[in-house]
Amino acid sequence: MKILLPVDGSSYSTRAVRYVVKHMPSFGKRLSLTLVYVDPPTIERVSKYVSAEDLARFHEKNAAAALRAAKRVLSKAKISFRERHLVGDAGTSVARVAKEERSDMIVMGSHGRGALKSLLLGSVVSKTLASTRLPVLVVR
Repeated sequence: MKILLPVDGSSYSTRAVRYVVKHMPSFGKRLSLTLVYVDPPTIERVSKYVSAEDLARFHEKNAAAALRAAKRVLSKAKISFRERHLVGDAGTSVARVAKEERSDMIVMGSHGRGALKSLLLGSVVSKTLASTRLPVLVVR
């Protein structure tokens, strides 16, 4: 089974990673994991004054920080994984990567905001659900 694990460095995404580790037998013997981190794009007004190299370093630094806990959990459990780092809208990017990777499932953490806060702030889980036909396991 191919599982896509979007992470953002939060305790919620780390909880989703731990869930996958704990339930490994349920996912089958041939488990393939891909961690994906999607960094939001910089504001256009800012990116005009920053070099492409500096922007790339900025996004890579954010990715390294966001992936640190998930990589630690998977490495401790001796589970191999791949990584993808992207810049864009998290919800639609996760769905696109899942399709590109031919994932069987997306497992992601949820911050557990209420409906009103999600409406106002947006929800990566909601956008992902709206953008994919794959099963999405939401860990809270």
